Amino acid sequence: MERKIASSGFDLDRIYDLMIKFTNKQKSYVNALSKNKVKNDLPEPGVLLDFCEVFQKIALNPDTLMNISLKMMKDYNDVSSSIAEKILNPGKKEEKRIKDKRFSGEEWNKNPFFQLMRDMYLLNSKTLSEAVSSVEGIEARKKKRVEFYTKQFLEAVSPSNFLATNPELLKYTFDNKGENIIEGIENFLDDLSCEDGSLNVRISDNTAFRPGENIALSKGSVVYQNDVLQLIQYHPSTDDVFKVPVLISPPFINKYYILDINENSSMIKWLVDQGYTVFVISWVNPSTEHAAKRYEDYVLEGHLEVLDVIEKITKSKKVSAIGYCTGGTLLATTAAYLEAKKIQRFASLTYMATLIDFSEPGEIGNFLDKSQVKRIIDDIKEVGYLDGRHLAKTFNMLKPSDLVWSYAVNNYIKGQDPVPFDILYWNSDSTNLPAGMYAFYLQNMYIENRLKEPGGIKIGGVPIDISKIKVPSYFLATEDDHIVLWKAAFKGALLHSGKVKFVLGGSGHVAGVVNPPSKQKYGYRSFELKFDSPEKWLENAKWEEGSWWLDWHDWNIEFAGETVSKRIPGKGKFKEIEKAPGSYALKRVDTQVKCRETCTCGKASRKGITQIRPSVK
Repeated sequence: MERKIASSGFDLDRIYDLMIKFTNKQKSYVNALSKNKVKNDLPEPGVLLDFCEVFQKIALNPDTLMNISLKMMKDYNDVSSSIAEKILNPGKKEEKRIKDKRFSGEEWNKNPFFQLMRDMYLLNSKTLSEAVSSVEGIEARKKKRVEFYTKQFLEAVSPSNFLATNPELLKYTFDNKGENIIEGIENFLDDLSCEDGSLNVRISDNTAFRPGENIALSKGSVVYQNDVLQLIQYHPSTDDVFKVPVLISPPFINKYYILDINENSSMIKWLVDQGYTVFVISWVNPSTEHAAKRYEDYVLEGHLEVLDVIEKITKSKKVSAIGYCTGGTLLATTAAYLEAKKIQRFASLTYMATLIDFSEPGEIGNFLDKSQVKRIIDDIKEVGYLDGRHLAKTFNMLKPSDLVWSYAVNNYIKGQDPVPFDILYWNSDSTNLPAGMYAFYLQNMYIENRLKEPGGIKIGGVPIDISKIKVPSYFLATEDDHIVLWKAAFKGALLHSGKVKFVLGGSGHVAGVVNPPSKQKYGYRSFELKFDSPEKWLENAKWEEGSWWLDWHDWNIEFAGETVSKRIPGKGKFKEIEKAPGSYALKRVDTQVKCRETCTCGKASRKGITQIRPSVK
C-alpha cells in the first residue's frame, strides 16, 4: 500500500529512502574523516589576519568611520522612505529598476517586506565593499584578498539564495506543493562526494554530452601518444593545404575540445577549412601513476616529441604553433628552450589568453600566496595529483553568482537538474594535474615569477630566456578575462624580442577566444606592439568588427608557406591509433561514475547509472 501525506502528496517511501541515503552519506564521510581524506577548503589563517588588519585600519581612522556611518544612515533613511511611500502609494511604479539579475523578478517588487530585504542587502553590500576598498596603508596584495573574500561572503548571504527570504522561491515551492524541496534534497545528496564529503555543485547536465558523439565532432585521428599526451591529426576539407602545419597546445588544466565544442563554434574545423593541416594535443588526464611527471616533461615528452612526429608526417620542419592559456605558457617555455639550443622549429607563435609574466595573476592569485601553495603541494603529494574538481571549484568561485549560487538555488531549492549546455559541460569535465608538474608550476610561476627572468628556470638542465624568442608572435587577450587579465598578457608580449602583434578581443576567457566569424560578435582591437604601456597601445589600437580569427589568418598567411597536396591522417608511418577525440579526452574524473556503479550510499536508486553514461545517438 502506497503511503502519502494527504496535504502535500509527499511519498513517505521516498522520504524514507532519502533518510537512508543521508545516513549512508554520513557513514561515508566519517569513514573518509578517519582515513584523513577530508580536505579543508577554508581559507588559510593568514586571510583572517588580513581581515583583522583591514578592519583595524577602519576602526582607527575616525574620519573614515564617521563618513561611512553618516552615509550609511542617509542611505538607510532613503530606503525606509522609499518602502514607506510604496506602502502608502501601492500603485506607484519604481523610479529606477534594479539591474541586479538576482532581483530582477516582479515578485521582489510586489511585497514591501521583500523589497526592504533586497534594498537593505544591496545597501549593506555596497557599504561594506566601499569601506574595504577605501582602506589605505595596507599592502595591495592583502587588500585585494580581503576584497575578494568579502565579495564571496556577500554573494553567499544574498537573500536570493534562501527559501525563506526569496519570494520567487516561496511562490515556486507553493506552486509545486513542496515537491521541489524533496527533489532538491536528493540532488544535494547526489552531489556529495563519497570520497571526502565535499560538495560538487553541478552546473551542467553531465548526461547530455559525450565527446565524439554530440560534441568534439571534427573528423580526426590519434596518430601518436605517450605518457603525457595524444596527438590528433585532423582530416583536410580542401584539396590543397598550406605546407606549414598548425599545432595547437591547449590548457593542461582543461580538455582541448573547447576548441571543437560544436560545428558552428569549432576553431579546429575553421582552421581546417582555411586550408591548414591541423594537429592538436590532447593532454593526459593523470592519475597516481603520473605523480612524478614534471613541468619539463610536458616540454620534452610533450611539445618536442610532437614536433618531431609532425615533421615526419608533413615533411615540414617548422610549424605555426598556437598555445591557449597554460598551453601558451608551456609554448613560450618550449620556444625559449629551442632558442637556447639554437634549433628553429616554429614559423610563428600564437598565444591565446596566456600568462608569461605572472606579476598580475588576477583574482586567482587570492588563492595562491606562499602558505596556501605550500598546503596545496603537501596535499597533492599524498595522492600524486591535484584533483581537477578542486581546481574547477576554484575557478567557479571567481564568478560566484553565475557559477556557484545560481546553480545551488536551481539544484537544491528548485529541485531542478542543470540544463544541457555544451560549454558548461566542458567546464565541468575536469582534468587532474600531476603533483610534480603542478608543484613546479605554482612555485616557479605564481609565487616566484621566474619564467620571465633570464635563466629563471631550466628545462632539461638548460637555462631558458623568454627574451631570446625571435619568432614572429601574435598575442590575443580579451577585455573581460577574469583568469588572464589582458594587461598581464600584455606584459608577456613585451618580453619577446621578435616582431609582435597584440590583439584585444571582446568578452572573456572562453567566449572571447572561441569567437567564430559566422557569429559576428564582440569585435577586437589590433595593433603592432610599438608601446611599452598597455594604455598607450589601447589609444592607438584600431577597432574592428567581427572575429579576431580573420585577423589572425591574414597575419599568419605570411608564415604558412606554399600549398601542397592534402595530407590524410594515418596514411604514412604514423597509423591511426583511434578516432578523435581519443581515449585521453574521454577519461573523466567524476567519482559519480564509480559511485553510481559500485557504491552502497543509495545514489543509484533514483537516476541509475545511465544518467552518467548515456547512450547518445
